[in-house]
Amino acid sequence: MIKTFATFIGVLCATAQLGSHPPYIKKDDHDPDGIGVFYMGREIAQVMGHEAADWLDRPERETEEAPSMLVKSLELKPGMTIADIGAGSGYLSFMMAKPVAPSGKVYAEDIQPEMLDIVRDKSRENGSKNVIPWLGSTTDPRLPSQSIDLMILVDVYHEFDKPYEMVSNMVKALKKGGRLVFVEYRKEDPEVPIKLVHKMSVAQVRKEMAIFPLEYKQTIEILPRQHIIVFTRK
Repeated sequence: MIKTFATFIGVLCATAQLGSHPPYIKKDDHDPDGIGVFYMGREIAQVMGHEAADWLDRPERETEEAPSMLVKSLELKPGMTIADIGAGSGYLSFMMAKPVAPSGKVYAEDIQPEMLDIVRDKSRENGSKNVIPWLGSTTDPRLPSQSIDLMILVDVYHEFDKPYEMVSNMVKALKKGGRLVFVEYRKEDPEVPIKLVHKMSVAQVRKEMAIFPLEYKQTIEILPRQHIIVFTRK
């Protein structure tokens, strides 16, 4: 009886350990642009809906954020498989599709079917063959296991309402040595004209990624408003 009870307790403890992760803490007093849920010391921001897709494609974006410089910094090569997580209207997906062509591809992943419809329309208009609209969920991008060379998240990670579950599944989709890149508005810079909960510091991103099998590589500071924070899968 004692042995059986000890075994039972051991199983319970192991199960609890496997299922444990930093808690999601709900607070009534919170930023109006957040969802009132806090994770590892920061409030999760509200998601930008598909109704604001035009803002992603605004003509001023190149001047304000230098996305062409971002793509150049990624050192993309033909044949690579890219995942643009939270791709939105596919603005960056199509920019990345050209340097990985003809054999490479870009998964334009989003949780909003309306955004993916915009991506499909753009593919038809510009004749792109290697941008793949991809429907994920709030906990899983649903990408093939160990298939991705580079996974990039542009101004989107701070909006994940289940960041632990999402990153866990993102990591599974990365090849060993594959890169995970966060592009986030600099919280350290009060001059960046973005709402506070839609900014992230390098320290906060590194803190949240430290619990995963990821190795921090570098932060590239070449963009006018954003950090480029690079990790690789161990």
